[in-house]
Formats: sequence, C-alpha cells, structure tokens
Amino acid sequence: MASCKPSATPVDTKQKLSTSAGTPYDDPTLYRSLAGAFQYLTFTRPDISYAVQQICLHMHAPCTDHMLAL
Repeated sequence: MASCKPSATPVDTKQKLSTSAGTPYDDPTLYRSLAGAFQYLTFTRPDISYAVQQICLHMHAPCTDHMLAL
C-alpha cells in the first residue's frame, strides 16, 4: 500500500437540501421510518444509494421540504 496513488472521487460532496429548509415536519417518526425503508432497499438497489444518503442526512430534524424530497 506504500506505493498506491490517490484517486479523485467523482461524487458531489455538497448537500442538495438545506438543513433549515421549510418548517419542521409534523411526524418525524414517519420520516425516519420511510428513510429506513429506503436504506434497506439500497442492499438490492445500489443505484439509489446517493439519493437515500442525501435524505438520511436530515433524519435528526426533518422539514417539510425534506419529506417532499423523500
């Protein structure tokens, strides 16, 4: 591993949704449940992993805009 060279990763590291977008969602438990179901789907659908990761960034305090994205 001492002779390995680093490689750039072609992934956008910026968040697509603002953490303060909109009003707080009424039922954060529903948001977390749906986001968890999508996380489970990534085992068989790796093509949706990036979108699910963007949604899961807001599980601690989801807003209405985050629920719309979900």
